[in-house]
Amino acid sequence: MTQRDLAELRQEYAQGELDVGSTDHSPFRQFDAWFQQALSAELLEPNALVLATVAPDMRPTQRTVLLKYFDETGFVFFTNYRSRKAAHIDNNPQVSLLFQWLPLQRQVEISGAAQRVGMIESLKYFSRRPRDSQIGAWVSEQSSIVTSRSLLLAKFAELKSRFADGVIPLPSFWGGYRVAPTRFEFWQGRPSRLHDRIEYLPEEDGTWRRQRLAP
Repeated sequence: MTQRDLAELRQEYAQGELDVGSTDHSPFRQFDAWFQQALSAELLEPNALVLATVAPDMRPTQRTVLLKYFDETGFVFFTNYRSRKAAHIDNNPQVSLLFQWLPLQRQVEISGAAQRVGMIESLKYFSRRPRDSQIGAWVSEQSSIVTSRSLLLAKFAELKSRFADGVIPLPSFWGGYRVAPTRFEFWQGRPSRLHDRIEYLPEEDGTWRRQRLAP
């Protein structure tokens, strides 16, 4: 394959601006304000985030997951506890979350420690999932090798028949993680690549320090 030159593929950013004085004292409220704007803009999957973990051999891995809810205790997503991401988190709970709202020329990066939520909390969310998604959680041995898609569909049909007449139980190997933030960075694209970057770091008294970073 010949080299594909992308040097001229560029976009000037001029939709907004961000300053320390214009941000909320709470990074959670600042995130909520931006998230509501992403919802209002009707972006595709505004709750999609890139989750970065580190394997025991120190190799980083990223994948997209969906944020299901958040408050000042943290940001919660759900997954198979036997998956690769879960194995990484169980070995090293330090993770990074990246929200990209490119049509708004914005990004938010959140660093923190991930911890499993309790079974009752996982069950509460699981019971709200569409029935086929509940069955899907039972079908997929996430991150394991699958020889063909037809095997997945056959297993799905089998379990759909088995659970046809009743409540689908919560799999013991499935549940949520809550990421408790230790750092936020809000990024707003600006002209000439002089982007606005506002970082939040926790203080000992429970407040957050805001500071501007060079682009």
